[in-house]
Amino acid sequence: MSWLSISVNSAPLRTRFIRPAKQKLVETYRIPIFLDARETAAPIHCPQKMEDLVVLIVGAGPAGLATAACLSQRSIPYLIVEREDCSASLWRSRTYDRLKLHLAKEFCSLPYMPYPDGAPTYVPKREFIKYVDRYTEHFDIKPRYCICVESAAYDGETNHWAVTARDTVAGTEILFSARFLVVATGENAVGSIPTIRGLESFRGLAIHSSVYKSGRSFAGKRVLVVGSGNSGMEIAFDLARHGADTSIVVRSPVHIMTKELIRLGMTLIKYIPVTIVDPLIVNSANFVFGDLSGHGIVRPKIGPLLIKSKTGRSCVIDVGTVRLIKNGVIKVFGGILNVVGSKVEFEGGKEGSFDAIVFATGYRSTVNLWLKDDKCLLNSDGLPKNDYPNHWKGDNGVYCAGFARRGLAGISMDAMNIANDIVSAEYPFVP
Repeated sequence: MSWLSISVNSAPLRTRFIRPAKQKLVETYRIPIFLDARETAAPIHCPQKMEDLVVLIVGAGPAGLATAACLSQRSIPYLIVEREDCSASLWRSRTYDRLKLHLAKEFCSLPYMPYPDGAPTYVPKREFIKYVDRYTEHFDIKPRYCICVESAAYDGETNHWAVTARDTVAGTEILFSARFLVVATGENAVGSIPTIRGLESFRGLAIHSSVYKSGRSFAGKRVLVVGSGNSGMEIAFDLARHGADTSIVVRSPVHIMTKELIRLGMTLIKYIPVTIVDPLIVNSANFVFGDLSGHGIVRPKIGPLLIKSKTGRSCVIDVGTVRLIKNGVIKVFGGILNVVGSKVEFEGGKEGSFDAIVFATGYRSTVNLWLKDDKCLLNSDGLPKNDYPNHWKGDNGVYCAGFARRGLAGISMDAMNIANDIVSAEYPFVP
């Protein structure tokens, strides 16, 4: 049996359009040609369709949606695909119930759409999801869900990205050819749990924070939270509120701030150098919280805003955890050395027995499992190879959105930069 390939196109292939109104699709079908009667009994394969795109966005979280909106504002055709069955799946399915945006709403809106009047200054999880849904509807963004990208490689002959994906519901393979590829899966793809000696022997429940919802089910239990970032500190507070005997691992120096001080600092930094703003808010925080070194918490030598600008690491916004630590309700331990059954041994010779461990130890990117770009955009950890603010653009029309570790404000900047760059590359004569 032989195959005849036929391409059906409504316009010349890869024609440059000026502000096209709709995406042009190229559909390629492979049709079996039987050479003799003996082959007619063979199974007939379904046609394999190739979709030719201007822009393919992978990921329908806030970064992908923001990029789609910015492209839409410039009349650039795109397709956005998402492996889950909803947009913003991290927010909907992998966050704890009491979560709020840690920054004030003026620093957390997506491009072209501020929060509605009356929205709280620090937006709760449910309100943020409603905002995302309104954003999607307002810009008529229609993600194609349950599409898992399996590989993406640049084709130098066609100057397009050849992308293979799978419809996880139908079980079928889909092929895309895209002039531009936007990786918007974010840095929080899968939960990361560190390697700890003896952890496999732990007799209780060990979970990542991505599956933690509430402390209700842990009432009366001895729970250890590993990780002292915002998630870890807030989960420890939530556990203690619900009656758990709570402990937390704090291995590294950390800045703890109030949300008001961070809002003040982010406002002042627009007008005053960070070398002045950082000492101001640190001294204010020391006045509010006092010296916490006796409780196992010390501050970094570098200020919180400078650390954020250099490394992307955020300070901790206190929700009441510090008060519980100072009152002895939440106990602080150093790094874990070993786990033996229900017993955990810590640095400094301390140990404790626990019924559950919650790992608030961050996430890792999985982009390198499918993006074949010779690490021109992302490093071996799946994070931008270039430092901020030059992190978002790679070679041959590949971009990343939402990898700057600068929250929703960073996502908005990435989306705007990407859309502007695509316009200048593909439509240089369009104002």
